[in-house]
Amino acid sequence: MPRLSREEFQKMREDAKKGVYLREGQFRGKVVVHMGTCGIAAGARNVLASLMETLQARGVTDISVTTSGCAGLCSMEPLMTVEMAGAAPVKYGQLTAEKARKVFERHVLGGEIATEYALGVGSERAG
Repeated sequence: MPRLSREEFQKMREDAKKGVYLREGQFRGKVVVHMGTCGIAAGARNVLASLMETLQARGVTDISVTTSGCAGLCSMEPLMTVEMAGAAPVKYGQLTAEKARKVFERHVLGGEIATEYALGVGSERAG
C-alpha cells in the first residue's frame, strides 16, 4: 500500500470529522487508531488508510476516525479502539487493513463486537 502524504492524511481526516467530536453529539461513534511509533512500525498507517477508504466508499459521515499515541500494548499493535455512543469502548489488536475493515463493518456498522480481534471492553481507570 502506498504511503499517505501528510496533506492526504489531513484531508482524509478532515473529511471524516465533518463537525465536532462524539462527546458533543455530532457523531454516533468514534474509531481511534493508535499511532505511537510501535503502532506505526507494526502497520497502523495501513489500518488507518483502510478505515478512511471504507468510510469514504460507504458514505459514512456519522463516525469520527481519529488517532492517538501509544496505548501501552506494543506487542498487540496495530491497535484501534471503537467507541460507540452509549456503549463501553472496545480495544482491538493485531490488526491488518483487512481485519480493521471487518471490525468496522461488524462493530461500527453492524453493532456486534468482533470478538476474534477484541482485546478488552471498557476503559482503564485509576481510582
